[in-house]
Amino acid sequence: MSELKRPRVLAIAEAANPEWVSVPLVGWSLASALREVADVHIVTQIRNREAFLRAGLAEGADFTAIDSETYARPMWKLAEKLRMGEGKGWTMVQAINALSYPHFERLVWQRFGDGIRNGDWDVVHRITPLSPTISSSLAGHCASAGVPFVLGPLNGGVPWPKGFDAERRREKEWLSYLRSAYKLMPGRGATLAQASAILVGSRHTESEIPARHRDKTLYLPENGIDPARFNRVAAPAPGVLRACFVGRLVPYKGPDMLLEAAAPLLRDGRMTLDMIGDGPMMADLVAQAEALGAAKAVTFHGWKEHRDVQDIMAGCHLLSFPSIREFGGGVVLEAMALGVVPLIVDYAGPGELVVPGTGLKVPCGTRAEIVRGFAGALEALADDPSSLPAMAETARARVQSHFTWPRKAEQVARVYDWLIAGKPAPKPAFF
Repeated sequence: MSELKRPRVLAIAEAANPEWVSVPLVGWSLASALREVADVHIVTQIRNREAFLRAGLAEGADFTAIDSETYARPMWKLAEKLRMGEGKGWTMVQAINALSYPHFERLVWQRFGDGIRNGDWDVVHRITPLSPTISSSLAGHCASAGVPFVLGPLNGGVPWPKGFDAERRREKEWLSYLRSAYKLMPGRGATLAQASAILVGSRHTESEIPARHRDKTLYLPENGIDPARFNRVAAPAPGVLRACFVGRLVPYKGPDMLLEAAAPLLRDGRMTLDMIGDGPMMADLVAQAEALGAAKAVTFHGWKEHRDVQDIMAGCHLLSFPSIREFGGGVVLEAMALGVVPLIVDYAGPGELVVPGTGLKVPCGTRAEIVRGFAGALEALADDPSSLPAMAETARARVQSHFTWPRKAEQVARVYDWLIAGKPAPKPAFF
C-alpha cells in the first residue's frame, strides 16, 4: 500500500462483533485490522452497535449502525424455527439470510449512495456475509459510480464427504442437498461480474467462481489470529502425549471418532485428552469414554471463555481435530499460533491451512478409515514424539508470517492498491 495516501474504504460488515465468535468475529477482526492500513468507516447492523461502542469506536466517525430489524428480526426467528435445533440446519439459516440481507444493503445505499457517487470513497469492500450464496446490489451501484467494489472473503458450502449421510441428517442439513441451486439465483452473476475483486477463503469456493471471473479472484483464507488474544506458547508437561479437541460437540466435528481412535492409548495411560466445548453430544461422549474404559484420561471441560481456551490448549502437544466439514478452521490456526501441532482430516479448510511441516493430516475417507488414520497417527506420536517440537515451531512461524490480522490487512491493502491504480490483480495469490 502506498505510504503517501491511505485509501478511503467503506467497509460493509453486516455481521461484525468483537464479543461473539464465528462469522461476526471474523467480520469485526478484519474490518478493525484494516483501520491500520486505510481510512475505514465500518457499516454494520444495529445489533452490533453496543459492542462497537464498548470497543471504543465512535459512532458516526468510525462506524454506522444500520437498523434493518424490520426484516432481519422476523426472518431470524423464522430461521431458528426451521433449523430444528440449536446449532443445526446451518444451510437453512443461510437461505433465510439470503432473503433478508438485501434489505440491509438497500438501507446502506440510501445512507451512503450519495457519498459513493460523489467520490467520498476509493473502495467499497463487503466483508460479510461470508456466504458465496448472497448477492449484492451494492456491486452494481458501485460499478455505475466507477468505485471499485471488493467482495469477500467468501467461503462455505463445502460438500459433505461420502459416507457421512447419517451425520448430515443429524445436523438437519436437508437443504444442503439443494445448495448448488444458489448458482441460478437472480443477482449472483451480476454481483460477480460487477465486483472489481473477489476474495475467496477456500479453494472449494474458488472452484465455484466461473472461469471468466478468475482473473480477479484471489485466495485469502478468512480466519486470522489476534496476537492479543492468542499470545501464549505451549509448554506441555513432560511424559505422556497430551492432546485436546476444541469445538462444538456435534456429529460433523467427529469427537466420537476421536474417542474411538484414542481409546487404547487413553486406557493404557499413554495419552490424555482435553475435550473443550459443549453441545448435544456431550452426554453420549461421556458415556462413550466410560464404555471404552478411557474416562480417567479424558477431561470434559464444557464451554469455556475464549481467553480460557488457550490456557488449556497451551498444556497440550496436539490438537486432535477429526472434523469432516470445516469451511475455515479457525481453531486450527489458534492451535498453530500457540505451538500446538494440529492433527486433522485432510479436507476443506483445515486441509488447506496445514501445510507440510506444520501439522499432520489423515486422508478423508469413511468413518472407519478416519478412525484408523487417527489411531495410527496418535500411536506413532505416543511412541516417538520427537517430531512435535519442530512442527510446533514451524506452525507458529507460519501463523506469524501469514495469518495474524495485521498481516491479512496488509494483504487486502495490496488489493486496494492495484484497484485504485487500475493495475492487474497481483499474481500469484498471497499463499
